[in-house]
Amino acid sequence: MQSHARLTTDKAARYMTQLARHWSHKFVVSFDATTARIPLPIGDCRMIADETGLDITVEAADLVGLARMEDVVADHLLRFAFREGVETLAWTRAREAGRSDPPALRVGKSDVTGDLGVGA
Repeated sequence: MQSHARLTTDKAARYMTQLARHWSHKFVVSFDATTARIPLPIGDCRMIADETGLDITVEAADLVGLARMEDVVADHLLRFAFREGVETLAWTRAREAGRSDPPALRVGKSDVTGDLGVGA
């Protein structure tokens, strides 16, 4: 199961890096200037930062785990981004048959079989 949210901000890379570093003390996290992968015990979080915002995609084995991933990632990210004035992230759940491609979604295209392009 997969869910996606976007935080519109010009500080996307900063927040992504801050969250990745925060969790790197407990988990094997990989990140660079524009992407991050954070494997948590309940699921996986992948992020893509660009100049206008941060795409966040979480995955879990079931709906309960997915809801927990949404809550945990949003809670941590919004604490780092408190100056943005955002109180919640609007999550969109991907169809069970495939995965979403966040950049394509922003321009009105959807490749439900596409990969996020974030290294393992």
